[in-house]
Amino acid sequence: MENPFLKSEKIRAVLSEMAEVAQILWERGWAEKNAGNISVNITHLVNEKSSELFNDPGFTLFQIPNYSLKGNTFILTGTGTRMRDLAKKPEENICFIRISDTGIGFQRFCNSQTNPDLQPTSELPTHMAVHDMFVSRKSDEKVLIHTHATEIIALTQIPLFRSKESINRIVWGMHPENVLFVPDGVGFLPYTLPGTDKIAQVTVKEFETHQSVIWEKHGILSTGKNISEAFDTIDLLVKSAKIWFCCRNAGYEPEGLSDMQIEEIRKKYFS
Repeated sequence: MENPFLKSEKIRAVLSEMAEVAQILWERGWAEKNAGNISVNITHLVNEKSSELFNDPGFTLFQIPNYSLKGNTFILTGTGTRMRDLAKKPEENICFIRISDTGIGFQRFCNSQTNPDLQPTSELPTHMAVHDMFVSRKSDEKVLIHTHATEIIALTQIPLFRSKESINRIVWGMHPENVLFVPDGVGFLPYTLPGTDKIAQVTVKEFETHQSVIWEKHGILSTGKNISEAFDTIDLLVKSAKIWFCCRNAGYEPEGLSDMQIEEIRKKYFS
C-alpha cells in the first residue's frame, strides 16, 4: 500500500530534513547501531480526515495518558532502526502514529511495502510526555531529538560534572556563542533506566526550563521548532565539551569565560 502521507510535499520535506540530520548524527559517531531517535509533531500538516489513513486495526495503550495530544499525528523513528539507514531511506525507517481522541493510546500507519510491523522508538514515553507538555503550553516546539553524543556522555562519566551547575559552567564558559544561543543552559538528569515512564516524567520537568537535557552516561535530548533547530542546539553544546577535552588533552586546565565575562554578554544582548 502506498503511503498516503508521502503525497504531501510538506511531509516529504520533513522526512528529507530528518534524513539529513540522521546522516550527520551517524557521521559524528553519535548514532551507533540503532542509537538515537527523533519525533516530529505533524498535526499541523495533516487534515482532519487523517484518522482514516491509519489502517492498523491494533490500538496501543500508553502507561500514562497524554491527554493534551488528543488526535495529534507524529512521525517517529522506528524501534531498532539505524540512523545510517534512515538517512538513505527515511520512509522505510519511520512510523506514523495518531494519538486517540481520548489521549490514552495510539494507532500506527502500516505500510506493507516497507515494514508493516515497525513500532515507534523505545523512548516513546519520553517523546510523548515532552510533546504533551508542548501542546498543553501551546508552544511552537514540534521536534525532539535524542542522540548519543560521545563528548557529552564522556563528560558525565567524570564525577565532577554530574550536576547541572558544573555542566553549565562548561556550556557557557567554553564559548561565548553558547551564552547567546543556550541562555537557559542545559538540564541534567542523573542516570535513570531508559525507555521507562519514570525517565519520561523526570525529563519533562527539566524541559520546563531548558531546551536541552543531558541524560547521565546516556546522551542528550534537544527540542526545536524544526529538526535543524533541535540539532543546532546539540551541536553547540557538544562544541563546548569538545573544547574542554581539547584543552585537557593538551595538558592544560581550561580557563573558561569568567562570571564577569558571561554577565557582560548577557547584559549586552538580553538587557
